[in-house]
Amino acid sequence: MELTVLGCSGSGPGPRSPSSGYLVRAGDSTVALDLGNGTLGALHRYLDPFQLDALVLSHLHPDHCADVASLVVYRRYHPAPPYPPAGRRLPVYGPGEAADRLAAQYCASTAERCVEDLTDVLDFQVITDALTLEIGGCQVRARLGVHPCESYATRLEHEGRSLVYSGDTGACESLIDLARGADVLLCEATWPQVGPHGEAQPEGVHLSGREAGEHAAAAGVGRLLLTHIPVWYDSAVLLAEAKSAYDGPVELVSAGASYEI
Repeated sequence: MELTVLGCSGSGPGPRSPSSGYLVRAGDSTVALDLGNGTLGALHRYLDPFQLDALVLSHLHPDHCADVASLVVYRRYHPAPPYPPAGRRLPVYGPGEAADRLAAQYCASTAERCVEDLTDVLDFQVITDALTLEIGGCQVRARLGVHPCESYATRLEHEGRSLVYSGDTGACESLIDLARGADVLLCEATWPQVGPHGEAQPEGVHLSGREAGEHAAAAGVGRLLLTHIPVWYDSAVLLAEAKSAYDGPVELVSAGASYEI
């Protein structure tokens, strides 16, 4: 498998990166994990969005799904699509509210309830805890994380190699269980262990750099890739925290970087 970072800026796009979005090539299949603000533009550098085989959304915060609206425009109104508009719809795997929430995001603001329907170009499939499915030749498993909204970590396996993406989550055993023995853990590290004024970080929202390292160590993963760092935090601090808790290879991802798995 190959992982390409479309964007990795936490909570919103930054000056050097779009928000969260990752492209995974597994054999002949191409799967996008999240499609946050600015990531569709980056996707064009690697393939025509019509060539995408599936999109998996960890959750429905805008920094992980905002560019779905632009993807709909591209697939719906492209003047020369590779197949008829009523042809192949893109499978989109996400939380149960994805179809309605993304339709509301797409439609113009009116006094009346939005009635936009995206199912002419998107085929929505619901993710649930402990779901197992196959996308192309890639086996995919999902586990529910801990976040203010429904959010899932996913594990992709292909020909004996494995990648786990945390999505957004606070500390949880489900992420450790899902990541156990994985070759790579792509894990959020959103803030330092202690806030800038010495305060404890809130529980059930995000992982610190140290917690990302602790989860990687507990799961026995082969490599830890840190992502989702907001522009207002020093990434070097979060990297140092992760290294203090995990003695395997660990690095910060960057937009445009690719990793063989």
